[in-house]
Amino acid sequence: MTESTDLTAEDRKIVTLARSARARNGVAEGAAVRDETGRTYVAGTVALDSLKLSALQTAVAMAVASGAQSLEAAAVVTEAEGAADADRAAVADLGGAGTPVIVAGTDGVVKVSVTAG
Repeated sequence: MTESTDLTAEDRKIVTLARSARARNGVAEGAAVRDETGRTYVAGTVALDSLKLSALQTAVAMAVASGAQSLEAAAVVTEAEGAADADRAAVADLGGAGTPVIVAGTDGVVKVSVTAG
């Protein structure tokens, strides 16, 4: 487990944004990604009958739809112990295999930080 204070200010920001998205929308997960220009994209889980996306997949899709060319970092707030393979793959598709993926609990404390690849 990593303390949130071990993160950079920008990484703490995306964890906070992800946590806020989860709480505000009452969804299972919240996520945020930061693109190469420093813009952030925040999303929650999408659970429709015809469309199911994790919060991190949704945040990556929002970044792509907004014209992002790459990602600097990603964060997901979840009850899971780690980032799902599909989530890491979505981050890697846009940011590359070395993009950090921060996984935090619902309390905002970082559980693990891994790379997308």
